Amino acid sequence: TSMQDRRDFLRRMTSVVLAGSWVLALAPAHAADDANLKDWPTRPVRLIVPNVPGGGIDILGRLLQAELTKRWGQPVLLEYKPGAGTVIGTDVVARAPADGYTLGMVVTSHVINPSLRAQMPFDTVNDLAAVTMTATSGILLSASAKLPVNNMAELIAYGKANPGKLTYATPGAGSAMHLAGEQLKLVTGIQMLHVAYKGSGGAYVDVMDGRVDLLIDPLFASMPHLSGGKLRPLAVMSAKRDAVAPNIPAISETLPDFDVPSINGIVAPKGTPAALLDRISADFRAVLTAPAFKKRLAELGLEPVGSTPAQFDAYIRKEVKKWETVVRTANISIE
Repeated sequence: TSMQDRRDFLRRMTSVVLAGSWVLALAPAHAADDANLKDWPTRPVRLIVPNVPGGGIDILGRLLQAELTKRWGQPVLLEYKPGAGTVIGTDVVARAPADGYTLGMVVTSHVINPSLRAQMPFDTVNDLAAVTMTATSGILLSASAKLPVNNMAELIAYGKANPGKLTYATPGAGSAMHLAGEQLKLVTGIQMLHVAYKGSGGAYVDVMDGRVDLLIDPLFASMPHLSGGKLRPLAVMSAKRDAVAPNIPAISETLPDFDVPSINGIVAPKGTPAALLDRISADFRAVLTAPAFKKRLAELGLEPVGSTPAQFDAYIRKEVKKWETVVRTANISIE
């Protein structure tokens, strides 16, 4: 009996020691998590830009890069991963470790792609975590100065008189700009050939040189190119004029109810801790709401937003469903 008691005692003590070791093992892990969140970032942060350098999204990316580098005390590295209507770049984010060190810029095509592309390498809603909507912008329809049109009415008349002759450039198939162009064709009945670029940098050169007739791109990306006279603004493709460029007509003044917005946002890999998402989102919001930064964005035709992760997630889910309906109803496809 004495031997049995001794064995029972040792068994109980072993259980206590093992239980204690679990507690000791867990405590430092939680402490490390807290320390990681408090100290983050301790190394460079990658910001994936899903387009080529020089386009509209790149302009905003560089502005955010400069301010976040100062705020975080670590380099923010812009990495350009263009192609497939921003899918290639966003896939890099979806596959990255969920540690806050890889973030991705997204635009309106992010919520359009699921309805346009049969083979998506990731689930837009479930494989990525929303961080914040950074800004919105009007979309501008502009023409080469070599095209003999000065406004929407003249463009529609020219298109009808010259069926199949018009070409229009966008920063990519499946982008909001592409769908705006397809809707314009549907509403007016004019024929236009879509010329898709990997980002809009090269598109500006070709349109201003007259190789392509029209360009559809975010207003803030087009603004720097309007002063030279080689690019003629025809309309912002929204329901009302943009406060940044009130002299440019809204397309709804010619085509009632026409309204296609352009958004910019930030996503992270699925599984990024909620507390870290909140921290990163708050840092973006602090940058976006700083008076000097807001002024700079306004000069570019951008309106800062700075939504919470929950707000941006809700927006993404709602817009994915909306564009599914638009694409199906209009029977829009990508080349």
